[in-house]
Amino acid sequence: MKKRKIICIIMGGGRGSRLSPLTQERCKPAVPLAGKYRLVDIPISNCLNAGYNQIFVLTQFNTASLHRHIQDSYKFDPFNGGFVDILSAEQTDSSSDWYQGTADAVRQNMHHFHGTGEDDLYVILSGDQLYRMDLEDVVHEHDTSGAEVTITAKPLGLDEAEGLGLMRINDQLEITEFVEKPKDPAIIKGLAVGDSVRKKMKDPGTKDYCLASMGIYVFNAKTLVEALDSDTTDFGKEIIPGLLGKAKMCSYVFDDYWEDIGTVKAFFDANIRLTEPVPPFNFFDEEARIYTHARFLPASKLNSCVVERAIMADGCIVTDATIKHSTLGVRSVVNDGSLLDSVVMMGADMFETQRDFDRNKVDGRPNIGVGKNSIVKHAILDKNVRIGDNVVLDPTGLPDNFGPGVEVAIRDGVLVVTKDAIVPDGFVLKA
Repeated sequence: MKKRKIICIIMGGGRGSRLSPLTQERCKPAVPLAGKYRLVDIPISNCLNAGYNQIFVLTQFNTASLHRHIQDSYKFDPFNGGFVDILSAEQTDSSSDWYQGTADAVRQNMHHFHGTGEDDLYVILSGDQLYRMDLEDVVHEHDTSGAEVTITAKPLGLDEAEGLGLMRINDQLEITEFVEKPKDPAIIKGLAVGDSVRKKMKDPGTKDYCLASMGIYVFNAKTLVEALDSDTTDFGKEIIPGLLGKAKMCSYVFDDYWEDIGTVKAFFDANIRLTEPVPPFNFFDEEARIYTHARFLPASKLNSCVVERAIMADGCIVTDATIKHSTLGVRSVVNDGSLLDSVVMMGADMFETQRDFDRNKVDGRPNIGVGKNSIVKHAILDKNVRIGDNVVLDPTGLPDNFGPGVEVAIRDGVLVVTKDAIVPDGFVLKA
């Protein structure tokens, strides 16, 4: 008998403009996270933990670093048929266009997936969310309900639902109504959930909730092929509403931590929350690990430091510095007398040698990392930044300022030093 295929498709997203300047030189799935991971590691790990190892990542913008990360991280033996493959937009005889939306991206690559069997399933996931989900349970519920499409949904307060696709379900969890990103408070209030959803929640309390689509779908292969036999371009705006009343669609209610990391503020807040004593997302769960590139770096080295609630990845060197509520990525270097307070430091791609230090001195530029007696607050330091001595960076009270060519930017109230930027000795940016 032909073995059933469960094909996982991770949407790499568009230009990631809301996450700029972090996406100036990389696509959203390649943005570093929690010191040592990349955003794409989250959906890939959810797939692998469920035993689903045929994974495609669809993307079209700034893919070089994503290619490197996936090639370095996900290597399978030749006997189990596993892979993580990147499919970028390409010109073909049938199409010369870039992806026009999520549905169009899947349509253009259907010939790569080879999932046309009667029992085959497609699991479609977002590449820029932080969550841990038992996808095997989602598929089991999809099969048990007899659904042709299952949409994972997160109960959210009515005041949190704007900008997300909202749905109404009956007592059998079948979707009876779907509205993509409503803005009218009356429409949102009209989609408040009933007891069938509240019973699935851990602690619903007394407030009103609605069900928001997480952008994670399970499709029967036949249903997906038929739905894409059109000129529709987006799942949330067109495919899902178009299937109402034509295909059986059910909801999988997910009442756990989920963060849509679509903006600079959301990215910053998600990283800083990881420094809490009991963070909302647990990277220490060995039964459902988050996988990433094994770098074989030395352990981090701390000399005469004050550390208060921090995450430090491998290979960090911190000397006589104060670190508060911050995450330090691989190979982060912080020197004497400096203070990092609420900082997401992404680290570096390499260690500098004495020869590099000598060359930097001749060239008049700081070494990679944070120099001596500098203060950095409420900030993101992208890869390979060079912060000099006696620098002060604090966006508190300052207006947003970002765009092409701005190396020390402020967006959503968060200061961002862009990748490879140089901040000279004595530079001060504060109100």
